[in-house]
Amino acid sequence: MTKRLSVALDEEFLTEVQKLSGARTKREAIEAALRAYVREERIKNLVRLAGSGIVDRDLEDLAAYRELEAQKP
Repeated sequence: MTKRLSVALDEEFLTEVQKLSGARTKREAIEAALRAYVREERIKNLVRLAGSGIVDRDLEDLAAYRELEAQKP
């Protein structure tokens, strides 16, 4: 599902995100930034839960998970 939005963004920042992500369009750049944010937050939550017994993963498992996530389109 997609949602049409109208937002004011810093053009220089958007251009930098576009270059760093390799995105061809502004939309791709914004989606890449959102995906990266979600991925980082999920990893932070997993790291926070490490050793709690709720999540049975160590830091090596989390690094492998992060690497796999980075390879997803």
